Amino acid sequence: MSIEPVGLRESKKRETRQLISDHATRLFIEQGFEPTTIAEIAAAARVAKKTVTNYFPRKEDLALDHHEEFVAGLAGIVAGRAAGESALAALRGAFLSAVERRDPVAGFAPLPFARMIADSPTLLARLRDLHDQRDAALAEVLAEATGAGPDDITPRAVAAQLGGAHRVLFQRIQELTLAGRDAAEVAAVVAEEAPRVFDLLEPSLAEYAVA
Repeated sequence: MSIEPVGLRESKKRETRQLISDHATRLFIEQGFEPTTIAEIAAAARVAKKTVTNYFPRKEDLALDHHEEFVAGLAGIVAGRAAGESALAALRGAFLSAVERRDPVAGFAPLPFARMIADSPTLLARLRDLHDQRDAALAEVLAEATGAGPDDITPRAVAAQLGGAHRVLFQRIQELTLAGRDAAEVAAVVAEEAPRVFDLLEPSLAEYAVA
């Protein structure tokens, strides 16, 4: 009996995951998120219902399939900041780079996808939860970076401000997309507006958590 190489198995798993996600997204856009069932997604992808739930334990994760990267994103940027760089400077630079790439994690998406999210109370609630989780992950990294004690509220307060700036910009990208602006226009507007948002934090956070 031949043994399938680990790399091939992992590749097949990624392909199956992407196939399920693609069919789910198509159905959500066509039918709406709430009316679409896991059984319909499984049938479209030609897999068992259990296969769908094994890859995506929550139905919302089928639509927001970058959720893990989203939650860990700000914390990872701060943890990997360059020597002499503050948390604010690292996050500002990373966000502007994400705008140049039109990164979906920053909020860029085709109009039908953005509308599908905007029309779903469940997905909007899940997005709020993911933003909160992202702030909490960032607060942990900031506490470690600054040596803050467990009772020090400062890292949480800073994470709320930095996360809030990203939340506003994420919502701005969605707003412009829903208004019918194409990705290039959205990127141009946000690239101009984002520095103003981060500038508001400079007076209090420019020297905070410098590596």
